[in-house]
Amino acid sequence: MSVRVRFAPSPTGFVHIGSLRTALYNYLYAKKNNGVYLLRVEDTDRTRLVDGAIESMLTSLKWANISSDEGVCISDKNEITQLGEDGPYIQSERLDIYKKYIDILVEKGHAYYCFCSKERLESLREEQKQRGEDTKYDGHCKSLSKEEIQRRIANGEEYVIRLKMPKNVDIAFDDVVRGRVVINSDTVDDQVLMKSDGFPTYHFAVVVDDHLMKVTHIIRGEEWLTSTPKHVMMYEMFSWEKPTFVHLPNILNADKKKLSKRQGDVAVEDFRKKGYLPEGLINYIALLGWSPEENKEIFSLEELVENFSLERVSSSGGVFDVAKLNWVNAHYIKEYPIEKLVELSVPFVEESGLMTKEDIKNNSKWLYLAMDTIRDRLSYLKQFPDEIKTFLLDNIENVEDEAIQFMKLEHMKTLYEIVKLEIENTDIINAEFVDNLFAKLKEQKIKGKNLFMGLRVVITGQTHGPDIHKSMELMGKQRLLKRLEQTKQYIF
Repeated sequence: MSVRVRFAPSPTGFVHIGSLRTALYNYLYAKKNNGVYLLRVEDTDRTRLVDGAIESMLTSLKWANISSDEGVCISDKNEITQLGEDGPYIQSERLDIYKKYIDILVEKGHAYYCFCSKERLESLREEQKQRGEDTKYDGHCKSLSKEEIQRRIANGEEYVIRLKMPKNVDIAFDDVVRGRVVINSDTVDDQVLMKSDGFPTYHFAVVVDDHLMKVTHIIRGEEWLTSTPKHVMMYEMFSWEKPTFVHLPNILNADKKKLSKRQGDVAVEDFRKKGYLPEGLINYIALLGWSPEENKEIFSLEELVENFSLERVSSSGGVFDVAKLNWVNAHYIKEYPIEKLVELSVPFVEESGLMTKEDIKNNSKWLYLAMDTIRDRLSYLKQFPDEIKTFLLDNIENVEDEAIQFMKLEHMKTLYEIVKLEIENTDIINAEFVDNLFAKLKEQKIKGKNLFMGLRVVITGQTHGPDIHKSMELMGKQRLLKRLEQTKQYIF
């Protein structure tokens, strides 16, 4: 049987980093095995739906280059479409299907109607808590006769349909990450399968959908591990072949707790808005829970497909390290085409107020040179405006104490006078001009650190920074002269 996997998010808001990794691992496994990666939208919890969440979710996945072969997709015009023969792939459009299969379970005696009120259920939970027991349904409605069920339905009483768990049965399944898992049925609740609003719960819909969509491997987060016995029982009740289960470890904060929005950025959109590259984020996320055979940390998406295996997924959670993410993303910034980096950085420049739309349009070559000059200093593209700001200011915002001390050295007066004269006598500041300037300074026996740091401190007020040739070209003649007027006070 060919591999078929699915990513099945709920449209309840942003795409969490953990969800992105789940989607990625499903995608990698499908591509590695020439299988199918499908996307299904699980929207049966009507109380948690967020308008626009499906579009936002699909847009984030598309940005990350994780595209589905089947299921719910988004077009280039941002229109939601569905591809495939096993749809609909949005659960709210499958209610007739769930009605058919819940009737089968009830008919077989594996599910039953429950008319218990919310008040009774809350009271039951409180009593169980006070006795120190696990909170679970007590089977109050399990033995109702068909006649009473029909009478109460006819009277308009609200009801749900529950799974009838067998007594004292060891439910066993194999998990690729966790190994053999055995849980006794007495610890498992009689789960609600159909709610009073006619919508299925996750636990019922997921089993029906995964079977009908011919899913062979269920790759999902470890929070679903304790629910799997219910799913396994339903596969057996329907006499359906069980898929292979793979429960991924959580992604953790630095304090080893599950990654939470309270701790900082956790949504794909957060990282996108900061100017992280999809290649960098995907590369880093792939390594949070999976370890490659070779000692390597930089992988293209194609290389991830080639190297990925479920057997090398860890059972322990991976810690989300922003510094490591920045290191990986910085690698891709260094490798990206300049033109593309500038295109992606333009919104940040405009937002910062450094340049208007018209300025940006008229200074594309300048922006290309600026990106080429400072890209080695970037971890993500939102930093671009701050890094180029120094090239656009007539005055130095902060003259370092170390730079001031360096400007007091004996050779700096000669250096300053030559630099000022050469700049005054030229029309164009470019790499050739700076090379000629270095040559003239060397003629005055100014060499090495005295030369390179000397030139830097008089025009930037800093002892370290980007390439001096490109920096001077970016500042231009008039700005350089204004800066020299500012640093003159430290030399003479």
